[in-house]
Amino acid sequence: MGPVVPAVALLPSLGDCPAAAGVTAAMADDRPPADRDQSRLDETAERTVRRVRHRGGQAGRIRARQWEVTLVISIQAGLAAAIAALLAKNLLGQGSHVFAPAAAVGTIATAIGQRARRTFELLGGVALGIIIGDTLRFLLGSGPWQTGVVVALAIAAALLVAGKGGPLVGQAGGTAVLIATLAPMERGLEVPRIFDALVGGAVGLVVVALLLPINPMRVLDRAAAPIFTILCEQLAELARALRERDGAGTMAVLERLRGTEDDLGRLHDALSGAEEVVTIAPVRWHRRQQYHRYARSAGHLERLLLDTRAMARWSTTALQYDEPIPPELPGAMGRLGQAVAEMRVECRVGDDPRRTRRLVEECAELAGRASATGVKSFGESLVTGLRTAASDLLRAAGSEPEDANRIVRRAAGAGEAEIHPPVRRQLHRAQPTRAARARRRAHLAARARNDGRAGLPARERPAR
Repeated sequence: MGPVVPAVALLPSLGDCPAAAGVTAAMADDRPPADRDQSRLDETAERTVRRVRHRGGQAGRIRARQWEVTLVISIQAGLAAAIAALLAKNLLGQGSHVFAPAAAVGTIATAIGQRARRTFELLGGVALGIIIGDTLRFLLGSGPWQTGVVVALAIAAALLVAGKGGPLVGQAGGTAVLIATLAPMERGLEVPRIFDALVGGAVGLVVVALLLPINPMRVLDRAAAPIFTILCEQLAELARALRERDGAGTMAVLERLRGTEDDLGRLHDALSGAEEVVTIAPVRWHRRQQYHRYARSAGHLERLLLDTRAMARWSTTALQYDEPIPPELPGAMGRLGQAVAEMRVECRVGDDPRRTRRLVEECAELAGRASATGVKSFGESLVTGLRTAASDLLRAAGSEPEDANRIVRRAAGAGEAEIHPPVRRQLHRAQPTRAARARRRAHLAARARNDGRAGLPARERPAR
């Protein structure tokens, strides 16, 4: 037997057999590359790093914008603590009136927009803790297990009253602890604690309302700035991704818009704080009308953000299904982003939003042209979303709902008419037939005979 020749050696070389080369190349294309998993890991890591960097930079910008509010609240808390301690010492007599400045600081440092409510909760918690603590101490006596029972029942009663945690629950539990542990050794803790709470809460509200009230409109403007920035940037990016048919780009816009809950939460907190200031601070009462106008605009701005998120989702799906994207669609997206930027500028200076309306009309007109050019299901959803967003933007700029819808509808109709002009039907008056003319002559002749029998001359006959 001769030497064994390997089977691979019997195959012709790739240069000698084109068919074999094609099969081998196809097999090579079917095999996943060795570094595909590694590349996916790299993409995921890079995306995570970008997200972390973006959130870190955003957090830095947010802290920079909030420095004024932080400074004002810090000064308010220090001033309220000093005034509360001074008043408690001079009005309530000797003793360690620690709870008066603590209550004042608790009123100032609580969530902006909830200070008045939190102050009443604080006072209610103190009263509830005193009532439960004194009653149970009288029935059960004093001791470690009695303290546990008193605190448990005080917390349970406070949770039933408030429905959730907060100053009422915390103060009820803290007061119950003091009553159960210190009352046997030091008499008369109940009344001083109530007066301390009254003095501290009142001082905190006076400082917020009279001495150092924040500027509500400046707080609102700083809270809304990130939302305006996100809308302008992401609408421009969505327009670019649609123009270039970049599905990854539209998906990135969608993910970015989904991460705006924190910005919306800060805007709601700022609205609550501004409402509190214009309600209880006399020096800010002249801002009430401006605040209400801003609050209405903020509601429409939030809806505009949701509209943009829906358009990013429809854009991604339209590109995934390879639907046609007329060039008017990205153009309308770009106009909408420019309108958002114009509205912010015009509303800050108090001008009539003429440029905003003009850009919104251009956006709606381009959307109408895109619909008339020819789009499929998700493209039509994009057109509807653009028209809805344009109407919400006009409402945010101060237009009434009926006016906003009419402006958008008229502009979209004009855009559709540019592509498909309406057919004008000419109404032609039908010519009478020969039979109709004969009947008309017979009728006139019969009327003339009847008038002749009546003996009326032609000039005296009544006109018919």
